[in-house]
Amino acid sequence: MATTLLKRQNEMKRLEKQREKAERRGQKKLASRAQNEPPVEKINSADNEASRATIAAPSQSEPHI
Repeated sequence: MATTLLKRQNEMKRLEKQREKAERRGQKKLASRAQNEPPVEKINSADNEASRATIAAPSQSEPHI
């Protein structure tokens, strides 16, 4: 009986280590992506400003009926 309990404990330790390792890999991947890519906010804010300008320009040049 004691070996069954030890095996179960070892298996639980192994699974926990796997989870921790996968979490660390995910965090490393996110960190490396954040360093390699430009911030998303700057890209989105530039796109939003450009789209607002194109939307605003036609409405000002054409009168509403």
